[in-house]
Amino acid sequence: QVQLVESGGGLVQTGGSLRLSCAASGRTFNTNTMAWFRQAPGKEREFVAVISSSGRSTNYVDSVKGRFTISRDNAKNTVYLQMNSLKPEDTAVYYCAATFNGMVTIPSLYNAWGQGTQVTVSS
Repeated sequence: QVQLVESGGGLVQTGGSLRLSCAASGRTFNTNTMAWFRQAPGKEREFVAVISSSGRSTNYVDSVKGRFTISRDNAKNTVYLQMNSLKPEDTAVYYCAATFNGMVTIPSLYNAWGQGTQVTVSS
């Protein structure tokens, strides 16, 4: 099973940018679909973006389309989330996750999770 460690979170002003990274260990990374989720205080964990094992297919929640980009480097066992034009409502703990279930968006279908990284967008 893959182990995941996120980094790159922080405090940024509205309109700013951040790039999150998720480093994976284990031999299955190249065959895993990878995704980013987020969870704000008092809210359920929410799907943000997903990328296929090859990197050729991606999908996003409507609220981040055109602002966020998910990518992966299979040679480095790393998946990224480039976040531009950040808004206060993007404030949350961001998690990366891995699955063998294809381009799914439901958290319970992911079998490996990182510890999360905090993103705070000030107004």
